Amino acid sequence: MRVITGTARGRKLKTLEGGDVVRPTTDKVKEAMFSIVHFELENAVVLDAFAGSGQLGIEALSRGAKQAYFLDENRKAADIVKENLQTTGLFDRAVVLNADAFSFAATAKEKFDIVFLDPPYQKGLVQKILPLLSDCCNADALVVCETDFAEELPETAGALCRLREYKYSKTKLTTYRKQEETV
Repeated sequence: MRVITGTARGRKLKTLEGGDVVRPTTDKVKEAMFSIVHFELENAVVLDAFAGSGQLGIEALSRGAKQAYFLDENRKAADIVKENLQTTGLFDRAVVLNADAFSFAATAKEKFDIVFLDPPYQKGLVQKILPLLSDCCNADALVVCETDFAEELPETAGALCRLREYKYSKTKLTTYRKQEETV
């Protein structure tokens, strides 16, 4: 696993062993994901909510995001994220929290421009966290969800409205945009 492009291009990233702990995003899906967010990355504040190795947030920082928050409730995963940030020279623009994504989203004071959701597949985690993200997303924020291709996601979740689905073999990317709230 490596950083595809940007300031940390080509740097190898470590990951936890065992497919039951971490399922890294393939390069093909990661390329597609970053094609989707390409024009929104510059100076964005990013949340990598189920960070694992941190590869999505690190790729975002490498490509020009201003700051990235990394969440993982597994202490070893959070430590791997810190190691990867040191290796890529991006640690100074990162916040790594050994925290539950649901608790964080429900209480976050921070506001995000882009959110990456890549939790374990087929556990309904994306469906549960989407409504919580509404309050910690800036107006017009973009949420990118990576799920199994068969997982059904809602049309809306709070102020988040589904934009589009992209399918890549057994993986699906679904994007949501936070809509302006009307009074």
